[in-house]
Amino acid sequence: MKKVTNVFWIAIVLIALAVGYGALAPEHFAEVTGNMESFLTTSFGWYYLLIVSVMVLFCLYFLVSPMGQIRLGKDTDKPEYSFATWIAMLFSAGMGIGLVFWGAAEPLSHFAIDPATAEPGSQEAFRESMRFTFFHWGIHAWSIYAVVALSLAYFQFRKGEPGLISSTLRPLFGDRMKGPWGVLVDVIAVFATAVGVATTLGFGAIQINGGLAYLFDGIPGDSLITQIIIIAVVTVLFMASSWSGISKGIKYLSNTNMVLAITLLILVIILGPTLLIFNMFTDSLGNYFQNLINMSFRAAPIDGENRSWIDGWTIFYWAWWISWSPFVGIFIARVSKGRTIREFLFGVLLIPTFISFIWFAAFGTTAIDVQSSGVDLTGLLTEETLFAVFNELPLGMLLSVVAVLLISTFFITSADSATFVLGMQSSNGSLDPANAVKLTWGIAQSTIAVILLFAGGLGSLQTALIIAAFPFSFIMLLMMASFYKALNLEYKAIKRKR
Repeated sequence: MKKVTNVFWIAIVLIALAVGYGALAPEHFAEVTGNMESFLTTSFGWYYLLIVSVMVLFCLYFLVSPMGQIRLGKDTDKPEYSFATWIAMLFSAGMGIGLVFWGAAEPLSHFAIDPATAEPGSQEAFRESMRFTFFHWGIHAWSIYAVVALSLAYFQFRKGEPGLISSTLRPLFGDRMKGPWGVLVDVIAVFATAVGVATTLGFGAIQINGGLAYLFDGIPGDSLITQIIIIAVVTVLFMASSWSGISKGIKYLSNTNMVLAITLLILVIILGPTLLIFNMFTDSLGNYFQNLINMSFRAAPIDGENRSWIDGWTIFYWAWWISWSPFVGIFIARVSKGRTIREFLFGVLLIPTFISFIWFAAFGTTAIDVQSSGVDLTGLLTEETLFAVFNELPLGMLLSVVAVLLISTFFITSADSATFVLGMQSSNGSLDPANAVKLTWGIAQSTIAVILLFAGGLGSLQTALIIAAFPFSFIMLLMMASFYKALNLEYKAIKRKR
């Protein structure tokens, strides 16, 4: 089980080709991938809006269905991790560094730079900015992850199948998933995971570099050498964590993440515009639910300007979450054994969504309040926005230090989780992949990030990942059909026995 399969070698070759292309011909690579992404978002935006809405309804159905009582494992299995640790682990893998990176920057952009429909800087833009940020990071994103994780956990722990994406499709295609078609499915999942985490390593290094440069005068901003040193240090740390196993390294890191995140959140709420934060959270929550259906299907077919905004934000996010769903879904499935389907969906859908809403209400409201007070944040790089906001608050240095620590621990956790998932997927779904395999994937991810930072092709590889999400979206639709078919048959058998 621990030996690498053909999936490993095929994925390594494809990744090497993509990275080589991006490194040797970054401008041409950017042009080609940019044109492909533009075609997909423009021509298939309606498709992304529909399928993600279907995923939300799919998850909500099983949350309230009588089938939700079925356990992800044998009937006697108990959860491996406490509820708090479980939430910390799935939250760290699912959002993590993105919340810190975009916590202040996205609401600020929707308010002052590029609002969805309102006038920049207006009160309506303020309300709209929070509503759409909630929308992009809320239940839709977590439903995408839940679809993959739920299907994998059910077939792996309930049915005894290997922990592979291809295994979830056997109720539809039978043993054909053990051949070339199954390899193809798993290669797509491995490619998306490896490239997605490599781009995150690159962007994470850029943000840590931005934070350190903002904090310390002697450290240059946007420095390739600094970013490579950061990646090297993080690689050593996440490989040490990965070597210790999931029950130690990732578990302890995830709990540390939550402590740091909650500490930073409380400090921002206290030191920022506290009353405005709570008022905006409450108002935005109602605004979100009131407009949820409209936002979910908003395609702006006869309004080119609004359509461009939807392509650049909503469609991009849906494709991005889909591209990350193999990695996050496999990891969430691995740590969810023993929970019922209803408990699983409650934990994966509702709790992280609620935490994300509070986070963006605090950081987004504070950023917009600073902007409205006369401090112009719109000209800053995305990775500098958060630190510029902290600079306007009491104890700004303390907040920035905690933020850099949090980015670093989220950074390490994501890379650690990814090496584990990649090890699983290239070792026939082994729940305990060999350390040598995890080490290989860890070095590969870091090497990809360094090469593309050097060549300036990191953004293009991110675009390539969005393109890879398109074929995987069809696999996700098949996973939903397969899961429903198998679970419905089991539920009918249980009812007959009663």
